Amino acid sequence: MKNIALLLLSALVFFGCQKAEEKPDTLPLKVAKAYGVDQWDQVKNIEYTWNVRRDSATVISRNWKWNVADRMVNYSDADTSYSYSLDMPADSLPEADRGFINDKYWFMMPFQLAWDEGYTFETEENASSPLKGTNSTKLTIIYNSADGYTPGDAYDLYLDENNMILEWTFRRGNGDQGATWTWENVQDFGPIKLALDHMNAEGERFIWFTDVKVN
Repeated sequence: MKNIALLLLSALVFFGCQKAEEKPDTLPLKVAKAYGVDQWDQVKNIEYTWNVRRDSATVISRNWKWNVADRMVNYSDADTSYSYSLDMPADSLPEADRGFINDKYWFMMPFQLAWDEGYTFETEENASSPLKGTNSTKLTIIYNSADGYTPGDAYDLYLDENNMILEWTFRRGNGDQGATWTWENVQDFGPIKLALDHMNAEGERFIWFTDVKVN
């Protein structure tokens, strides 16, 4: 009888482990994988310029060089440049780190879905995207109220059938109202995919990325 019990226990452990291994990915992780997060370990350095149009005549640009392996960030704009380590104490990080985090979310939000832990998510099938009315899957990401420079923010991601982002809505503090931009001009950079252009409701390019290098 003891042998039978041990065999049954072994079978339960085996099938329990097998079931855990076969657990399907969450939708946020599927989005991250669609952009190549599984190949992120091949990325050693990434460089890009973040551009935002303030008005018809004013464009603000920030250049970032991120040494992923060494966790070093090089920052430059029209007036200054310097480097800092991401391993610095949080209260010692330069003001530019806010810009680094902000710009990185515009550029690499799909990867943040795999890297970040402090959020919950909700899904809705057959949702109409706000700008173009495209039938999509709506993935809502709600960050907790404790972490980051702007805790409690929410993002509504409108996904196509391949889990690529079509549009996203940013809602500060998880408020009812937000602003929406497109995610387009997706290109391959080495092992990963990145969207270079974000258009606003008027169809104007609001934020875009240039000088992109990934190695």
